[in-house]
Amino acid sequence: MEKRIQSFEEFYPYYLKEHSNKICRLLHVIGTTFVLALVLTAIIHLNPYWLLFTPITGYGFAWVGHFFFEKNNPATFKYPLWSLKSDFKMYFEILSGKISLDISKD
Repeated sequence: MEKRIQSFEEFYPYYLKEHSNKICRLLHVIGTTFVLALVLTAIIHLNPYWLLFTPITGYGFAWVGHFFFEKNNPATFKYPLWSLKSDFKMYFEILSGKISLDISKD
């Protein structure tokens, strides 16, 4: 039986390992960017209807990355809240340059 991860500090390195393929990471960045744009659109237009598309958009891009490029199951299936938090942490680390997204090096 697999040992459950007990803390976010322990989970995040596992999350990054599950996202080692740069195309998968790029698809996460695209999906998360669209999610943030949808949330912003909902706020600007005072129309929560746009929020209905956030899970489809976010998970759609991420799952394509996992199933076709990373060839693993998304961490969301086992750790949904830590995965969400990790996705945003990875997103901002990629945008800040802390994590490389240079797919030409793969």
